[in-house]
Amino acid sequence: MPKVALIMGSKSDWPSLKGCVDVLRSFGIEVEVHVASAHRTPEKVAAFADSARENGFEAIIAAAGKAAHLAGVIAGHTTLPVIGIPIKSSLMDGLDSLLSTVQMPTGIPVATVAVGGGDNAAYLAAQMLSIKYPELAKKLGEHREKMAAAIEADDAEIRAQL
Repeated sequence: MPKVALIMGSKSDWPSLKGCVDVLRSFGIEVEVHVASAHRTPEKVAAFADSARENGFEAIIAAAGKAAHLAGVIAGHTTLPVIGIPIKSSLMDGLDSLLSTVQMPTGIPVATVAVGGGDNAAYLAAQMLSIKYPELAKKLGEHREKMAAAIEADDAEIRAQL
């Protein structure tokens, strides 16, 4: 079974990340969730990232707000794919978090989703893992078919009102 880590910089990020866990689990992906801060617990973050591959993780999703260095610090300590979720903060409506997450130096990439885009981080992780796990590719295709069918139903409903 594929295994992904979800690391958040603060427990206050949890409400916007529950959907990420739900999406991962809906695809049969094991997810382990932790709170660790790039600034307040840097040794914990580094140790986790350094040992992530040997602990069976195949991707890491990191969510943080404000300075939002968590995903970048993790990426600096592992060659696993890292997906960053910028979290909306009280400051610049999440723009600060977005820029802190997406602006990485060459050679240390962080795939970055939209501010608060936890669900899309999970879908992106599933897509990455589908390269190795064909059953994920099948589930992703089925999910897309369901989304398309829902749009067709919405279209028919709206047209029926005219």
